[in-house]
Amino acid sequence: MTAKLIDGKAIAKKVREQAAADVADMVAKGYARPGLVTVLVGADPASEVYVGMKQRMCKKLGMESFSHTLPADSTQEEVEALVQQLNEDPKVNGILVQLPLPGHLDDEAVLKAISPEKDIDGFHPLNMGRLAQKGREPLFVPCTPDGCIYLLDEVGVKMEGANAVVLGRSNIVGMPAALLLVKRNATVTICHSRTKNLADVCRQADILIAAVGRVEMVKKDWVKPGAAVIDVGTHRIDDDTKEKGYYLTGDVAFDEVSEVAGWISPSPGGVGPMTIAMLMRNTVRAAQIANGLVEV
Repeated sequence: MTAKLIDGKAIAKKVREQAAADVADMVAKGYARPGLVTVLVGADPASEVYVGMKQRMCKKLGMESFSHTLPADSTQEEVEALVQQLNEDPKVNGILVQLPLPGHLDDEAVLKAISPEKDIDGFHPLNMGRLAQKGREPLFVPCTPDGCIYLLDEVGVKMEGANAVVLGRSNIVGMPAALLLVKRNATVTICHSRTKNLADVCRQADILIAAVGRVEMVKKDWVKPGAAVIDVGTHRIDDDTKEKGYYLTGDVAFDEVSEVAGWISPSPGGVGPMTIAMLMRNTVRAAQIANGLVEV
């Protein structure tokens, strides 16, 4: 391996420690602890696990954590009414609606109902619109792409003037990651299923963010020597030879790409830990905004 490893676990730990310090500082000054509320509609097992992780992390960092679980057959009006109730609750600084919602619900309308000042996921149209505009800043940035950029900053990857390629154009990762890179003065290409000569395009990248959702799609010959490679993908692969019966991997063929890249984030252990760390940081920021402690 010639690439430098981008240790998401260690970097996320620093972000969490700073969030905990900021919480302690607020409490010492007489402010209420930041409060995060999770809204879960239905009983999806994976969503329940994610919600539980976020609640435990809040408590670990000294924040308040609240949860609301609605039946899977809840109506659009019932879900949006709960969101509005939480918008008006002063104990709640951040609202996180766990996606995906049941198919009969309009997730865009639910996300739009969240107050932009409590939109710690960064998905409200106002925050996304500000992210897309030159000279404007969103109150919050989506956590996973924000974590990608934070990793690049931490290891000293220069973004200004760099050629950046983002594999994937989802609203959750690909598009906001591209917009964040543009704000850092990179020249950005967004690739997707209809991109011609995909491997050739990727080989031009000084920075490559893989968020396409395909197992180990990015191979060694896709990567420019010395490039910074961020792997957003996480895939569970059944394997009876492993103690757990499976292993996790990403969108990047880690072992072979490590031979040519300059920096590389692993999966697991790269972007994943950053996502929840940035969510905690956003929750603290929401409390600071509510108390007039930061300018917006």
